[in-house]
Amino acid sequence: QVQLVESGGGLVQAGGSLRLSCAASGRPLSNYGMGWFRQAPGKEREFVATISWTGGSTLYADSVKGRFTISRDNAKNTVYLQMNSLKPEDTAVYYCALRRGLGGRSTAGEYDYWGQGTQVTVSS
Repeated sequence: QVQLVESGGGLVQAGGSLRLSCAASGRPLSNYGMGWFRQAPGKEREFVATISWTGGSTLYADSVKGRFTISRDNAKNTVYLQMNSLKPEDTAVYYCALRRGLGGRSTAGEYDYWGQGTQVTVSS
């Protein structure tokens, strides 16, 4: 069984930055693709970013491309999401997810384990 715990969320002004972390326990992350998703109130969960098992391949939603960076440290069993130039529309609960495959994916249904989420609020 894998447990994923997100941290690093909070309240930030527009234009600011946050770094989210996703720490895994119960299984090494090194052989799995990882992703970040978010869900705003009244909206469906949406894809943010994904990274392959080596970190060599990444993919971003158009809405965050150029502002967010996903990375991973397999030695620390942790995945990160660096968020810069934050906008009020980035406000959401952010979730990390693990899929039992080497590559990253942009579809939530392809992930097998999810964290509990961390709230990010961007004020205007």
